[in-house]
Amino acid sequence: MSDNLTHLNAAGEAHMVDVSSKVDSHRIATAVATVTLGAAAFEQLNNGNNKKGDVIAVARIAGIQAAKKCSDLIPLCHPLMLSSVALTFDLDDKSHCVYVRACCKITGQTGVEMEALTAVSVAALTIYDMCKAVDKSIVISDIALEEKAGGKSGHWQRDAKA
Repeated sequence: MSDNLTHLNAAGEAHMVDVSSKVDSHRIATAVATVTLGAAAFEQLNNGNNKKGDVIAVARIAGIQAAKKCSDLIPLCHPLMLSSVALTFDLDDKSHCVYVRACCKITGQTGVEMEALTAVSVAALTIYDMCKAVDKSIVISDIALEEKAGGKSGHWQRDAKA
């Protein structure tokens, strides 16, 4: 059994990593996702006349809720008292894309990468759900951690070429 597998004990059984000896530090993580829509669905979203309501407002709330519920969704994730969850949505008229970004912050013993990734994933799924009546060919792509800071491993940022 490899010593690098932190979610497995010596017997190979899954367990939650013990972070009790870690020092609290300010931690931040930013994740991104892309939602590509057809022209009609994008136009409705952009003009705010989707029949289900304000797509971006609902997606923002869904993303925040998802970050807060991350430990309920991802096995072995620690439940965290998040200090902040912020989502932004950039709309690209030419490519009919919505670029979703989530930034999660905490002062604690473990990072918030999974919370940021869960936030953008659920926000993107919410956009899909609210727009699928107009366009079932919507594509969710490029879900990725963009940056993280804090903790023992320090600062990391995705290379623009990656």
